[in-house]
Parts: sequence; C-alpha cells; structure tokens
Amino acid sequence: MIYLSNQNIAELLTPKDCIEALDEAFHALARGEAASRPRTDVWVPCGRDDGYYRWGSMEGAIEPWGIFCTRMKSDIVTWTREGTDELHCVEPGTFSGFLMLFSTRNGEPLAMMNDGILHHLRVAAGAALGVRYLARENASVVGCLGSGGMAHAYLPAFCAVRKISQVKVYSPTQAHRETYAKEMSRELGIPVEPFDDPEPVVRGSDIVTTCTDSNKLVVTDPTWIEKGMHLANCSSKEFSFEIVKRCDIVAQVGAETFGAKGGMAESERHHGWASWVVGRPEQQARIPKRPVSNLDFVNYPSLIDLLNNPSMRRTSPAQITFFHNLGLLGFQFAAVAAKAYQMARAKGVGLEMSTDPFLQDIRD
Repeated sequence: MIYLSNQNIAELLTPKDCIEALDEAFHALARGEAASRPRTDVWVPCGRDDGYYRWGSMEGAIEPWGIFCTRMKSDIVTWTREGTDELHCVEPGTFSGFLMLFSTRNGEPLAMMNDGILHHLRVAAGAALGVRYLARENASVVGCLGSGGMAHAYLPAFCAVRKISQVKVYSPTQAHRETYAKEMSRELGIPVEPFDDPEPVVRGSDIVTTCTDSNKLVVTDPTWIEKGMHLANCSSKEFSFEIVKRCDIVAQVGAETFGAKGGMAESERHHGWASWVVGRPEQQARIPKRPVSNLDFVNYPSLIDLLNNPSMRRTSPAQITFFHNLGLLGFQFAAVAAKAYQMARAKGVGLEMSTDPFLQDIRD
C-alpha cells in the first residue's frame, strides 16, 4: 500500500493522462462494467453564525481495472457577502480531502491519496471530454470566467483536445485575472488576455467555460451566446437555465442525483447533492439555495449516450452545445486515482505504508 501526496500526483499525471484515463473508463461504463454512487453530504452546525460543517463522500468502481475508490472531504463552509463559497478545515488555507483505493480482486487497500491535484485534473478532464465530443473541430478561442484553481486546470485540458490559439479571461478581482493571464500564457505559449467585463470574454469565443466558486448565477444574458459556441460549466450554479434552454445540444457528464424516486429531490435541489442536514430551521436557512440544480439536467443525454450514439453529438458548426460537467464523481475519481496508482507503482513513487491499520482479525 502506498500514500501519494499532491506533489507526487502533480509529478506523475498530465492533463492528457487524465483525459485518456477518463475516456477509457467512460467506455467501460458504457459497457456496464463500472458504477458510481452519487455524492452525499451531511451538514452539521459548527458553532459559528456564518457557516456549517459539511462531510461529503462518493464512490466508484471499474471492474476491468479491478479497483474501487472512495473520496471523502471534511469542510467548514462559509459564505461571503460577495456570493462565494469559502471552505477550510481546521483553519483558513488548509483543507481535508483524501481518497482510498482498493482492489476488487481481494479487497486489499492499495493506496491513500490527497485529493487536491486529482480533483482539479479530474474535473478538467471531464470538461475536456465535453469539448472532444461536442465542440467544433476548429474551435480555437476560449473565453474563461474565473481565474482560480479550476481555471488553471481547465485551460491545459482544453489545449490537449483542441488547438487553442487565444484565451480571454474575466474574474472580479483584477490582480487575480492578470496573474492568471501571465501564468497561463507562459505555461501554454499562447496569448491570454484579461478583461474587466465578462461580456467581451463570452462574445466571440468558440468555447466558453465558467470556473467559479460563486453561489449566484454568473452568465444570465442569452444574447451573449452565439452560434457555434460550446459552453462548459464547473457547477450547476453558473449559467442561467434560460441559456441552457437556448442550446441546440445539451449533455451531462452523468447523473449525480438519486432523483425523485430516491426521496432526496428536495435536498438535491437545495444543496446540490443528496444531503442530511442537522440544525434548527434558522440555522439551515444559512445554506444558500441553488438557482439551478443538477436535477435540472437529469433528463438530458449523458456522455455515455454520446459514446453509444455518435448521432447525438454536434452535426453542424452552427449548433450551440452545452456540457454540464457535474456528475459520476466517484467513478471519475476511481479512474484518475487508478491511473495515478498505476504510474506510481511503475515509477517507484510514493510512501510505502503497512496495511495493518486497515486489516483486522474480527469479522464485522
């Protein structure tokens, strides 16, 4: 058994590695050889008036690879007056998220990993698959709303599946967007221009992506959306549903809800995931409601549908396509974690750990 740190994973995996691992895994899922349990959260008052404790977990398995993965995270969530979500564990600037990888051949614990780098690589790889299967082949201009960690991950992933020649970026903080533009231009060797207004970033772009931590809608004006565009989100809270309905093709990476039949629809619509919430009504009222929910996308085709039926993909350069990049989280973590483990073993990377703390001689 090994432990892989964020630094180990950053040295092992490239965006292209993760894209190809996810693509292969989604083909296995399309054949019925994989499974994903939707994310579930538990919310508990944390002793402060501006936040809540949140525990989140999700799992996935890929049978041909012989692996099962669980991802867990422990957060204190607070909400700013500007409408963003802030997370920390113990103190601001530290976070607790990790994965456990197991063998489905003999049940053996294989690895424990930090989830930070894997999370960014996974989400970006999913968005890149949306670009691969829905964006125009000649798409070359990216408009990015957001300049944080996900924006840093999305752009290299897009460059791995399309020949990107120009990027425009907007985020509310001038220093952040200017720093992002300099860093990404240097990393990718293409011009990245910061803007102080989101509209020109959206207009004229071939691919428009939102990478924000906003709990309010980010793009709401349907007139900004032009023929031939491909839209990609990072959260259901970013594009208004009026924009979604204007698109010719809408697809989701995969369902991440139990839906009405699971008896969790109300919590999923409010919190984003199936959630169990402790607290008095006035405490629960602190948690912002989502303007658009994952449930709004459950009846749209999934990435699996696009793989099984290519006729459901873009058929005209004028079509507007939308990829809802939020779903099948546990399965996706299984795919990228398995790739990291495989490469770590091949290269002798990681801290060896005893399995003794995870095995016992008492049947439970």
